[in-house]
Amino acid sequence: MAEDNPSTALAPQQFSIDVMLEKYAKGDETRVEDIYRRVARGVAHAEPQEARAKIEAEFVDNFRRGALGAGRIMSAAGAGIDATLINCFVQPVGDAIQGVDSNGLPGIYVALLQAAETMRRGGGVGYNFSAIRPRGARVHSTGSAASGPCSYMDVFDASCRTVESAGSRRGAQMGILDCSHPDLLEFIAAKHTKGRWNNFNVSIAVTDEFMQAVADDAAWQLVHKAEPSPAQRAAEGMHQREDGMWVYREVQAREVWNTIMRSTYDVAEPGVVFMSRMNDDNNLRAIEAIRATNPCGEQPLPAYGCCNLGPLNLTRFVHDPFAQMRGGAPSFDWDGLARTTRTQVRFLDDVLDVTLWPLDEQAREAAAKRRIGVGFTGLGDTLVMLGLRYDAQEGRDFATRVARTMRDEAYRASVELAKERGKFPLFDAKRYLEEGTFASRLPDDIKRAIREHGIRNSHLLSIAPTGTVSLAFADNASNGIEPAFSWTYQRTKRMADGSRQTFAVEDHAYRLYREMGGDVNALPDYFVSALDMSAHDHMEMMAAVQPFVDTSISKTVNVPADYPFDKFQDLYFEAWRRGLKGLATYRPNETLGAVLSVAPAETPSDSPDPELDLDPLRIAIDHRPKGELPAIIEKVEYLTQAGKKSLYLAVSFIEVTGRIGGEDVTIERPIEFFIPTGQRDESQQWITATMRSISLAARGGFAARTLQDMRKVSWDRGQVRLGDVERLDGHRSPRWHDSEVAALAYAIQQILYRRGFLDAEGNQVPSRVLARKGADRAPHPVAIDDEGDEVSERPTQGEIDPHSLPLMHGRKCATCGANAVIRKDGCDFCTACGEIGACG
Repeated sequence: MAEDNPSTALAPQQFSIDVMLEKYAKGDETRVEDIYRRVARGVAHAEPQEARAKIEAEFVDNFRRGALGAGRIMSAAGAGIDATLINCFVQPVGDAIQGVDSNGLPGIYVALLQAAETMRRGGGVGYNFSAIRPRGARVHSTGSAASGPCSYMDVFDASCRTVESAGSRRGAQMGILDCSHPDLLEFIAAKHTKGRWNNFNVSIAVTDEFMQAVADDAAWQLVHKAEPSPAQRAAEGMHQREDGMWVYREVQAREVWNTIMRSTYDVAEPGVVFMSRMNDDNNLRAIEAIRATNPCGEQPLPAYGCCNLGPLNLTRFVHDPFAQMRGGAPSFDWDGLARTTRTQVRFLDDVLDVTLWPLDEQAREAAAKRRIGVGFTGLGDTLVMLGLRYDAQEGRDFATRVARTMRDEAYRASVELAKERGKFPLFDAKRYLEEGTFASRLPDDIKRAIREHGIRNSHLLSIAPTGTVSLAFADNASNGIEPAFSWTYQRTKRMADGSRQTFAVEDHAYRLYREMGGDVNALPDYFVSALDMSAHDHMEMMAAVQPFVDTSISKTVNVPADYPFDKFQDLYFEAWRRGLKGLATYRPNETLGAVLSVAPAETPSDSPDPELDLDPLRIAIDHRPKGELPAIIEKVEYLTQAGKKSLYLAVSFIEVTGRIGGEDVTIERPIEFFIPTGQRDESQQWITATMRSISLAARGGFAARTLQDMRKVSWDRGQVRLGDVERLDGHRSPRWHDSEVAALAYAIQQILYRRGFLDAEGNQVPSRVLARKGADRAPHPVAIDDEGDEVSERPTQGEIDPHSLPLMHGRKCATCGANAVIRKDGCDFCTACGEIGACG
């Protein structure tokens, strides 16, 4: 049995124990060894029955040597909970409300529901929202104008805030927009609004073409395939290119770049991902397009792609650390690193076969390509223990050797797995090794082996942040590729009751140096922290490692508050020229705070109370409380081309208290929409999904907007009749909707209108008005438990004559919604409701 390296073993510090117990321990687990055994047993279940015990022991030994799983693996593997072991996914989002768009991408609310399910199971999500048509673009099906991707990101942000992930972990999100999208400037400015998109990291997908235009100070077109509205075209002179794309605006590329850089300089976002580089370097560039990354940016992924990650703690391979204090020399166990890398490949390949997949699409994508990501953590501390400076060439040379060793051993191990288990299903040697892919730069012997035997995993390496994993299992070794932030610091932790508490935490290398007799009051010059080195030196380390990583690297380049803006811009240009795939910077200023701080932060006594002005309509409702809630259930009958349909809709409510103008304000808000038990047959599964989407939006405070968006949904199965409209002459006519989704959205709007929550047009009633209405409301509630099983019939919405169908097809009527407007006697006339429109 492998033992801990005695030269690096320390009794864990209390904060590390607390994090381990809070984040990763399950049941009666109290030691790291307990977690190792549970995880190894759970993952080894992918092995044949006769080999499981042997492989499980190998996995446990590998943990003891320094291997780790990413957070989801260490938390959930072998625990018997319905949580994914995959940290992050990419969720495609199309240019439609429901269903799929013309390119086969899921509609916005389908994507929202899929993302919510992914986060509920424990996965973070990255998106590219560029398919969504820009603000003001024409929506042909409804004759209306689009609200743009930024408005829908508000809904995704609210969903992330309200969905609790499996294991009580919050979801993380990355929102990306292409550098050519017409709403780019709105996207850049969005996070300057305090509180907006708090559950998103945001980045801009930058192409080589754009960067060259910046260098040349050339014009840059903001384009989309969606047609502008007639009003936009008249006012702004937009035009359509020969390739079919609509040019919404032409700007100077350098001006756009300056806007991006100024925002990043001021508020640390948006980040920049060099999307051309990500695609050019991709081993599977022949069969997939990369449009987005996971939330921390180290994994460029296709639609439904996943991050299956596992770092190696490099400090565990250092022998005789700080031996120079005794006249000796420390060393590094290169053979041990190679052996541990090989076992880690098998471990992560097994994870793909034992994990729960939130979506079938994710399972199919993973099975076809079998992406994994072996990485490392503790690089900064390892260099310190070896007496090497992180910001010197000798430090970068060491990191290069680590990355090269891990690359070669990982690819060799994956070839061996292909011999044993088979190559990944979409493997094609010619395209996989074609000139320019990452694999084409492998050593010749590995390329020969790949041609002969194939390879088990399409991608094998990823340098991710390791955060709490390093705290819990590596004695707070430096995170990922980063140098130590500080040798001792205060860390703010959110407690179970929601309060925050500050702890003193020490870096692993610093603790070890002190325990070995080093003078921490006079640290050697190789103790260089993140705040001690230049921004250029941070980037140089990325450039040294990136050529040996087939995906990307998550790293923060620290820059001082007084760093000149011109030099800040140059950093990003240099990163592009050096072939990096992305760059994230952090510059401390008055706007930004930090979880880590060298000294405890003080709160001024005259700081305003953030609770003084908190609109109860905007307070996020994290989850539905247990037990009964007041609710309304109404029977809804509507007519489709297939005949009459009926169902019960239930809406439950909750009281929410906030403060407006320093006064407490209590309102009633809808919290849950559903069809009660007994109606959920297969033909109505889409309705259940729709109800869940509205519920998520309602908990985040976006019910009114979501229902208005759903009213715009159309389909190709004819119109749906529900409700009626009253003309100016008092005549009442049937109301028509473009789909069942739109009809049910209207039905819910009417429920909320009668409840006083929305006005007659479906707009949100302000909080002060809602508070005044509360005492006068005359609702018809029924008690419903948290399963929604009790049903009490309410008045039917609109009795329907099944024979009363419009006789003539025409344009859409602005009064009743029917596609029944013709020209009659020189006037617009609706054959459904009799409304007379423009004449002449």
